[in-house]
Amino acid sequence: MSPADTLAQGARVIIALFRRHPARIALLFIGLLLPLWLFAELADEVHELEDFYFDAPLLHGARAIAGPWLDRLFVGISALGYQYGVIPADVLVVLVLLARRYWRRAGFAAAAFIGSALLNIASKQFFQRDRPSLWESIAPETTYSFPSGHAMGSMTLAMVLILLAWPTRWRWWVMIAALGFTVLVGLSRVYLGVHYPSDILAGWAAGMAWVVGLYLALFTPKRNTLPSS
Repeated sequence: MSPADTLAQGARVIIALFRRHPARIALLFIGLLLPLWLFAELADEVHELEDFYFDAPLLHGARAIAGPWLDRLFVGISALGYQYGVIPADVLVVLVLLARRYWRRAGFAAAAFIGSALLNIASKQFFQRDRPSLWESIAPETTYSFPSGHAMGSMTLAMVLILLAWPTRWRWWVMIAALGFTVLVGLSRVYLGVHYPSDILAGWAAGMAWVVGLYLALFTPKRNTLPSS
C-alpha cells in the first residue's frame, strides 16, 4: 500500500468515527488534545527556566489597578477558589451523586477531584517554580507556583459540572456559571501577585485535560451523554 493510500485510508477512518461520534471526537480534540498541547508547551518553557513575554506585563497591569475594594473582592474570590468554595463543592457533588445512587457519576467525580489534586501536587514538586516576587502580596503563598492549584481545582470542578449537566436543559447555564467562576479565580491569583499568568493557563489546561480524559476513558462511546447511574 502506497503512502497516499495509507493516508486516504486513515482519513476515511477519521471521517467515519466523526460521523458516528461527533460529540466525542470534538471533545477529544477541544477538551483533551488541545489543552495537553498547551500544557506541554508551557511546561517545556518552565522546565528550561524560560520567561514568558506576557507574564510580567500582566502582573504589572494587575498591580496598577489595585485598590482596597478590589483587594477585598479578589481575596474573597481566591478563598472561594480553594478551601472555602471549590473543596466543599467537590465533596458536595460526590455526596449528592451518591445519595441519588448515581454510582458511576459519583466515581467519575471523585476520581476527577482526587486525581486533579494529586497531579497538581506532583507537578508543583517536579517543576519547583518559585512564586512571583514583584511585590509583597496581601495573601502570600509558600508553595511552588506551577501549575496553579486554584486554577486547576476550579477548572476540574467546572468541567465535572459541565459534563454532568450536559444531558440536561441546564447545560449552558452551568457552563457559563462554572467557567465564569473559573476565570475569576484565575484572575484573582494574578491580581494578588501569587501566580504568573502562565501558571494559571497551565492549571486550566491540566484540569480540563484530566477531567475530559477521565470521562472519555470511563464512559463508552455508544452514547454522547453520561449514563444514568
